[in-house]
Amino acid sequence: MSDQPGSRMVWVAVAGGFVFVVVAVIFAGRFGSDPSISSSPLIGKPVPTSEIALMDGTGDVSVEDFDGDIRVVNYWASWCLGCRTEHAALLSAASDYADFDVTFIAINYQDSPSNAEAFLDELGRSPVTIYTVDEDSRTAFQWGVLGLPETFFVDRDGIVVGKVSGPVTLGLLTQTIDKIILGESIGDIETGEVENR
Repeated sequence: MSDQPGSRMVWVAVAGGFVFVVVAVIFAGRFGSDPSISSSPLIGKPVPTSEIALMDGTGDVSVEDFDGDIRVVNYWASWCLGCRTEHAALLSAASDYADFDVTFIAINYQDSPSNAEAFLDELGRSPVTIYTVDEDSRTAFQWGVLGLPETFFVDRDGIVVGKVSGPVTLGLLTQTIDKIILGESIGDIETGEVENR
Protein backbone atom coordinates (compact mmCIF):
# COMPACT_ATOMS: atom_id res chain seq x y z
CA MET A 1 0.00 0.00 0.00
CA SER A 2 2.88 2.37 0.73
CA ASP A 3 4.03 2.08 -2.95
CA GLN A 4 0.79 3.46 -4.38
CA PRO A 5 1.44 7.17 -3.71
CA GLY A 6 4.92 6.80 -5.22
CA SER A 7 3.51 5.04 -8.28
CA ARG A 8 0.92 7.76 -8.67
CA MET A 9 3.62 10.43 -8.50
CA VAL A 10 5.60 8.66 -11.24
CA TRP A 11 2.53 8.51 -13.49
CA VAL A 12 1.72 12.17 -12.81
CA ALA A 13 5.31 13.12 -13.70
CA VAL A 14 5.18 11.02 -16.91
CA ALA A 15 1.81 12.53 -17.91
CA GLY A 16 3.07 16.04 -17.15
CA GLY A 17 6.18 15.44 -19.24
CA PHE A 18 4.07 14.15 -22.12
CA VAL A 19 1.80 17.23 -22.02
CA PHE A 20 4.88 19.48 -21.95
CA VAL A 21 6.34 17.79 -25.05
CA VAL A 22 3.04 18.03 -26.96
CA VAL A 23 2.66 21.73 -26.12
CA ALA A 24 6.30 22.41 -27.05
CA VAL A 25 5.86 20.72 -30.44
CA ILE A 26 2.71 22.74 -31.15
CA PHE A 27 4.39 26.02 -30.24
CA ALA A 28 7.53 25.19 -32.20
CA GLY A 29 5.41 24.40 -35.24
CA ARG A 30 3.50 27.66 -35.02
CA PHE A 31 6.15 30.10 -33.90
CA GLY A 32 9.45 28.63 -35.09
CA SER A 33 11.37 29.34 -38.27
CA ASP A 34 9.15 27.04 -40.35
CA PRO A 35 5.60 28.27 -39.78
CA SER A 36 2.50 26.39 -40.78
CA ILE A 37 1.22 28.02 -43.97
CA SER A 38 -2.00 27.04 -45.69
CA SER A 39 -1.52 25.29 -49.01
CA SER A 40 -2.41 27.05 -52.22
CA PRO A 41 -5.93 26.42 -53.52
CA LEU A 42 -4.52 27.05 -57.01
CA ILE A 43 -2.55 23.82 -57.17
CA GLY A 44 -4.03 21.62 -59.87
CA LYS A 45 -5.93 24.57 -61.41
CA PRO A 46 -5.29 26.77 -64.46
CA VAL A 47 -3.01 29.75 -63.96
CA PRO A 48 -4.71 33.12 -63.23
CA THR A 49 -4.99 35.11 -66.45
CA SER A 50 -4.86 38.76 -65.38
CA GLU A 51 -2.56 41.24 -67.10
CA ILE A 52 0.51 42.39 -65.15
CA ALA A 53 2.36 45.63 -65.93
CA LEU A 54 5.96 45.32 -67.07
CA MET A 55 8.36 47.14 -64.75
CA ASP A 56 9.89 49.08 -67.61
CA GLY A 57 6.50 50.57 -68.49
CA THR A 58 6.39 49.13 -72.02
CA GLY A 59 3.10 47.27 -71.63
CA ASP A 60 1.46 44.30 -69.95
CA VAL A 61 1.93 40.55 -69.93
CA SER A 62 0.00 37.60 -68.58
CA VAL A 63 1.48 34.41 -67.18
CA GLU A 64 -0.83 32.68 -69.65
CA ASP A 65 1.07 34.33 -72.53
CA PHE A 66 3.85 31.78 -72.04
CA ASP A 67 1.81 28.60 -72.51
CA GLY A 68 4.06 25.75 -73.57
CA ASP A 69 6.78 26.94 -71.20
CA ILE A 70 7.30 25.93 -67.61
CA ARG A 71 6.78 29.13 -65.62
CA VAL A 72 8.35 30.14 -62.33
CA VAL A 73 6.34 33.01 -60.84
CA ASN A 74 8.11 34.77 -57.98
CA TYR A 75 6.53 37.46 -55.78
CA TRP A 76 9.17 39.78 -54.28
CA ALA A 77 9.80 43.26 -52.88
CA SER A 78 12.78 45.37 -51.88
CA TRP A 79 11.65 45.40 -48.22
CA CYS A 80 11.63 41.58 -48.05
CA LEU A 81 14.79 40.11 -46.47
CA GLY A 82 13.96 36.62 -47.75
CA CYS A 83 13.75 38.05 -51.27
CA ARG A 84 17.28 39.36 -50.90
CA THR A 85 18.40 35.92 -49.67
CA GLU A 86 16.96 34.05 -52.65
CA HIS A 87 17.74 36.53 -55.43
CA ALA A 88 21.06 35.00 -56.57
CA ALA A 89 19.43 31.56 -56.81
CA LEU A 90 16.65 32.93 -59.02
CA LEU A 91 19.19 34.64 -61.30
CA SER A 92 21.20 31.43 -61.65
CA ALA A 93 18.20 29.19 -62.29
CA ALA A 94 16.74 31.58 -64.87
CA SER A 95 20.04 31.47 -66.75
CA ASP A 96 20.50 27.69 -66.35
CA TYR A 97 17.03 26.86 -67.71
CA ALA A 98 16.73 29.53 -70.42
CA ASP A 99 17.37 26.94 -73.16
CA PHE A 100 14.77 24.53 -71.73
CA ASP A 101 11.69 26.73 -72.29
CA VAL A 102 11.44 27.73 -68.63
CA THR A 103 10.23 31.32 -68.16
CA PHE A 104 10.84 33.23 -64.94
CA ILE A 105 8.35 35.97 -64.11
CA ALA A 106 9.24 38.26 -61.21
CA ILE A 107 6.27 40.16 -59.78
CA ASN A 108 7.14 43.15 -57.59
CA TYR A 109 4.54 43.49 -54.83
CA GLN A 110 3.62 46.40 -52.52
CA ASP A 111 6.82 48.27 -53.28
CA SER A 112 7.84 51.65 -54.66
CA PRO A 113 9.25 51.74 -58.20
CA SER A 114 12.43 53.48 -57.04
CA ASN A 115 13.09 50.93 -54.27
CA ALA A 116 12.41 48.01 -56.63
CA GLU A 117 14.80 49.44 -59.23
CA ALA A 118 17.47 50.06 -56.56
CA PHE A 119 17.12 46.43 -55.39
CA LEU A 120 17.71 45.13 -58.93
CA ASP A 121 20.53 47.60 -59.56
CA GLU A 122 22.28 46.35 -56.43
CA LEU A 123 21.67 42.60 -56.71
CA GLY A 124 21.45 42.18 -60.47
CA ARG A 125 18.91 41.49 -63.18
CA SER A 126 18.48 38.43 -65.31
CA PRO A 127 18.32 39.18 -69.04
CA VAL A 128 15.85 36.31 -69.44
CA THR A 129 13.54 37.12 -66.50
CA ILE A 130 10.35 39.09 -67.12
CA TYR A 131 10.11 41.82 -64.47
CA THR A 132 6.60 42.99 -63.69
CA VAL A 133 4.84 44.98 -61.00
CA ASP A 134 1.52 44.21 -59.30
CA GLU A 135 0.38 47.82 -59.15
CA ASP A 136 -2.86 47.28 -57.23
CA SER A 137 -2.17 43.88 -55.59
CA ARG A 138 -4.84 42.39 -57.84
CA THR A 139 -2.72 39.51 -59.11
CA ALA A 140 -1.40 38.73 -55.62
CA PHE A 141 -5.01 38.35 -54.49
CA GLN A 142 -5.74 36.00 -57.42
CA TRP A 143 -2.67 33.91 -56.63
CA GLY A 144 -3.47 33.84 -52.91
CA VAL A 145 -0.17 35.40 -51.83
CA LEU A 146 0.12 35.30 -48.03
CA GLY A 147 3.53 36.94 -47.63
CA LEU A 148 6.88 37.28 -49.33
CA PRO A 149 8.71 35.64 -50.88
CA GLU A 150 6.38 33.17 -52.55
CA THR A 151 7.18 31.24 -55.70
CA PHE A 152 4.68 29.35 -57.84
CA PHE A 153 5.43 26.75 -60.50
CA VAL A 154 3.27 26.34 -63.60
CA ASP A 155 3.61 23.41 -65.99
CA ARG A 156 3.64 23.55 -69.78
CA ASP A 157 -0.16 23.08 -69.88
CA GLY A 158 -0.77 26.17 -67.76
CA ILE A 159 -1.59 24.30 -64.55
CA VAL A 160 -0.22 25.51 -61.21
CA VAL A 161 1.67 22.48 -59.89
CA GLY A 162 3.64 23.80 -56.92
CA LYS A 163 4.25 26.61 -54.47
CA VAL A 164 7.18 27.49 -52.24
CA SER A 165 6.57 29.72 -49.22
CA GLY A 166 9.79 31.35 -48.06
CA PRO A 167 13.14 31.83 -49.78
CA VAL A 168 14.15 29.37 -52.49
CA THR A 169 17.64 27.99 -53.04
CA LEU A 170 19.24 27.04 -56.33
CA GLY A 171 19.07 23.37 -55.32
CA LEU A 172 15.36 23.62 -54.55
CA LEU A 173 14.63 25.43 -57.81
CA THR A 174 16.62 22.89 -59.81
CA GLN A 175 14.98 19.93 -58.10
CA THR A 176 11.50 21.39 -58.55
CA ILE A 177 11.90 22.38 -62.20
CA ASP A 178 13.46 18.99 -63.02
CA LYS A 179 10.45 17.26 -61.44
CA ILE A 180 8.08 19.32 -63.59
CA ILE A 181 10.09 18.48 -66.70
CA LEU A 182 9.79 14.79 -65.78
CA GLY A 183 6.05 15.12 -65.04
CA GLU A 184 6.38 14.43 -61.31
CA SER A 185 4.18 16.09 -58.69
CA ILE A 186 5.46 18.92 -56.48
CA GLY A 187 2.87 20.26 -54.00
CA ASP A 188 3.64 22.83 -51.31
CA ILE A 189 7.12 23.40 -49.93
CA GLU A 190 7.94 25.59 -46.95
CA THR A 191 11.48 26.87 -46.57
CA GLY A 192 11.03 29.44 -43.83
CA GLU A 193 9.05 32.44 -42.75
CA VAL A 194 7.29 34.72 -45.19
CA GLU A 195 7.09 38.45 -44.55
CA ASN A 196 4.20 40.88 -44.71
CA ARG A 197 4.32 44.63 -44.99
